[in-house]
Amino acid sequence: MKIDLLNIFFIKLFQNANIARSDKYFVSLFDKLIFTNHIIMRKIFLFTIMLIAAVACCQTNEQKAKHVFVVAFDGWGSYCMDSVEMPNTRALMEEGAYTLQKRTVLPSDSSPNWCAMFCGAPAEFSGWSNNGDGPDVVPVYTNERGVFPTIFTLLREQQPESKIACIYEWGGIKPLIDYQVHDYQTGMNPAEIAAASCEYIKNEKPNLMAIIYDDPDHVGHSKGHDTPEYFAKMEELDACLGEIIAAVKEAGIYDESIFIITSDHGGFETRHGERTLMEMDTPFIIAGKNVKKMGEFKEYMMQFDTAATIAEIFGLEMPQAWRGQSMTQVFE
Repeated sequence: MKIDLLNIFFIKLFQNANIARSDKYFVSLFDKLIFTNHIIMRKIFLFTIMLIAAVACCQTNEQKAKHVFVVAFDGWGSYCMDSVEMPNTRALMEEGAYTLQKRTVLPSDSSPNWCAMFCGAPAEFSGWSNNGDGPDVVPVYTNERGVFPTIFTLLREQQPESKIACIYEWGGIKPLIDYQVHDYQTGMNPAEIAAASCEYIKNEKPNLMAIIYDDPDHVGHSKGHDTPEYFAKMEELDACLGEIIAAVKEAGIYDESIFIITSDHGGFETRHGERTLMEMDTPFIIAGKNVKKMGEFKEYMMQFDTAATIAEIFGLEMPQAWRGQSMTQVFE
């Protein structure tokens, strides 16, 4: 009887590696094997558990999409979503998953948060706690280029043939992204960013591309956050997002792509860097291949979880120094 059960057990195992979660008949056989007194059966059971765990690990590292486009707006606070239309952004929210409570690291300034977003760790680890030209705290680890490892670094090291690009408006982005691993990185004025991004997408079909606008932050400092001028700027940038999505479709890679739309921080009156939720709560929107159409998710998210989520998309191994957690729940 034990041998017959064992035969059925292994037949079912190799038919479906996930069978232990879903097949009640299989689980009943599992129970009978667990409580047997036979030493050989116990050893076989332990071996099988190890085999299932190994299969699960392999499945976790599967790549979910070939292309990831991160479109980010400096100074975009979640609070503004009550006052804007932003149809292209809302379409992605409807098609995929999002939270309006991704929390910044402190201080709620640009460099610490762009760094956290791409480096998978807070300032205590990466060293970036202000808007200076370099880390003001000694990083816990740096690579041969003297840089704390970024998501761009990981992709270049683990998938060296990847096309990697970053187009940005604010020059402070360059030292944060390990720019030497990029195939293309450049700073541009806001009027040029959308056109240059679309051209690069259609010609090069990048695997990972970050497109970073600084405009909302400028308007927030000059005219104020939560003002008509600020909302108008967000509508303008949403139209730029629509152009980028159209370029991905024209390049023929839309069905193999994931879009992430997000921000470094929000703002209050004409400032940021402090501890109000208008400054600290930012949007995180993800949609595309293998992303669930689930709407708003309730799990807590920090800025440095963005890098970990991108790492999961590409099936990358994260360094021990990272502290980010992937938003695994958003994936099919």
